[in-house]
Amino acid sequence: MTKSELIQKLAERNPHLFLRDVEKVVDTVFEEITNALVNDDRVELRGFGAFSVKHRDARTGRNPRTGETVHVDSKRLPFFKTGKALREKLNGTTDDSQAEEDPFYDRDSF
Repeated sequence: MTKSELIQKLAERNPHLFLRDVEKVVDTVFEEITNALVNDDRVELRGFGAFSVKHRDARTGRNPRTGETVHVDSKRLPFFKTGKALREKLNGTTDDSQAEEDPFYDRDSF
């Protein structure tokens, strides 16, 4: 699913909102997640997952073509860890007792 497809689906599910308003909301959510990660903050969406930044130290690597040793700078990488509710839904391990506590539980999807 692309960003524009997501916006379209959200607009269809919320006919009282204009498409441009849905697009602004989606853009704002992505912007805020990005800003938090740039500031090394963690973004946790209960049941869905958490976005964070992993730090990789500088190291010595090897060019696979030439075998030459090269220096690889340190870097920061975005990381996403799935939440328990999403992971269980993907693996089909949720049961009806979770319907009340899981905001992503959809009884009809099983």
